[in-house]
Amino acid sequence: MKKISIFGSTGSVGTQTLSVINAHQDKFKVSCLSCRENANLLLDQVKQFMPIKVAIDKIDSSHPLNDFCKKHSIELIVGEDSSHVLSQYNEIDLAINSIVGSAGLIPTINTVSNSIDLALSNKESLVLGGHIIMPLLDVNSSQIIPVDSEHSAIFQCLHGEPDNSLKKIILTGSGGPFLERPLDSFDTITKEEALNHPKWNMGNKISIDSATMMNKGLEYIEALWLFGVNTDQLDIVIHPQSIIHSFVQFIDDSYKAQLGVPDMKVPIQYALSYPERIHNNFGTLDFSEINQFTFSTPDMNRYPCLKLAIDLVQEGGNSIPVMSIANDHVVDLFLNDKIRFLDIPKTIEKTVKKFQSKEKPNTEDLIQLNQEIKVYLGSN
Repeated sequence: MKKISIFGSTGSVGTQTLSVINAHQDKFKVSCLSCRENANLLLDQVKQFMPIKVAIDKIDSSHPLNDFCKKHSIELIVGEDSSHVLSQYNEIDLAINSIVGSAGLIPTINTVSNSIDLALSNKESLVLGGHIIMPLLDVNSSQIIPVDSEHSAIFQCLHGEPDNSLKKIILTGSGGPFLERPLDSFDTITKEEALNHPKWNMGNKISIDSATMMNKGLEYIEALWLFGVNTDQLDIVIHPQSIIHSFVQFIDDSYKAQLGVPDMKVPIQYALSYPERIHNNFGTLDFSEINQFTFSTPDMNRYPCLKLAIDLVQEGGNSIPVMSIANDHVVDLFLNDKIRFLDIPKTIEKTVKKFQSKEKPNTEDLIQLNQEIKVYLGSN
């Protein structure tokens, strides 16, 4: 039975991970849970799964989670860096990092440094610190199993293939909720419209990232690190049906794709059970009802955030980390009705120009950058 830690257990990926674990209690045991501040949901999860350790950044001293953990001898870690402390615990078999944004970096570094395998949903970890994290994998005999549907698809397609057989990776993306929307109406896009993704059930931050296609830009950068490819070996296509989750081209010009229903529990379960596959009841594809697969090249006028992410790959230094951190805070501003949708790419680009440096940041630099950018943008 695998002992599991979940960082970000009250978010979209975290709750779906617990749903998968609940359906396979003979295979997985929850050892640790963490969240930022949703103490009510965390208490429900603790009561159901009875972990050894629990971490939360913010909690009222009178909240019943405190007494419940004390009564049942569950260690409760409280404080702004609670997930950092929890991620130093190494008596587990697999950690799931589903924290949203740059806050997931330190738990990723701690996990792989402890020689623990990591199921990674927090793409910002590699976007910010791929140059720090990837060398740690070899030193500590850890591995990353991607949870994002696209990277899980690529991971599955490459499994068992010789290292020198890959020619190109093709990342697919749905195009988000504004694929067909007239460009001249983008200035009227509301928060509610941006949160309404046509295919995937996701949290607020990633839903906005999908609407701007910054999510695909972050996935592009993550793929460079995860699969050791260069930009000439990586393409993006729009696939509105979200059935082909990505595919790869080999040196003999044959292709391999991974298909499945658009349900995050599928790649979550694969990451949990890897290298095994186990049954589920998430639904199957009915090919008799699938009329077509369509593909197109992304329109960079429609997706300036995607263009910015791809362009900044060539810049080096701290450009990509600044962009990713800025995106966290700018999306927060949008969700709090402080800026408009069209302001998102403009504000991110302005922030990159403000903080850009040719120096490659270390972990301390990244933490400092986050604080400085947060103050600069005035986000909460």
